[in-house]
Amino acid sequence: MSPILSSFRGIIIRLYDERNSNHHLPHIQAKYGEYNIAVGLDGEVLEGEFPKKQLRMLLGWMAMYEDELYANWEIYQECGEYLKIDPLR
Repeated sequence: MSPILSSFRGIIIRLYDERNSNHHLPHIQAKYGEYNIAVGLDGEVLEGEFPKKQLRMLLGWMAMYEDELYANWEIYQECGEYLKIDPLR
């Protein structure tokens, strides 16, 4: 199972090993109930959908932790290591 970077208010955020996958851009994947979404670290929705309120929360969290997200992406793709990121408070 892919690591959980963070979770808050019902949103679970994961990283996936993307070396042999569709999305070669740095991104996270998140789940909220039955909703799934892939979002580039630049904030662009790549696939899926979220309710508007949860999408705003997710994008706000991503903006706050942009540097940590990019660092985690690089480390995880290279060696499978990662660091958890604080949830939205």
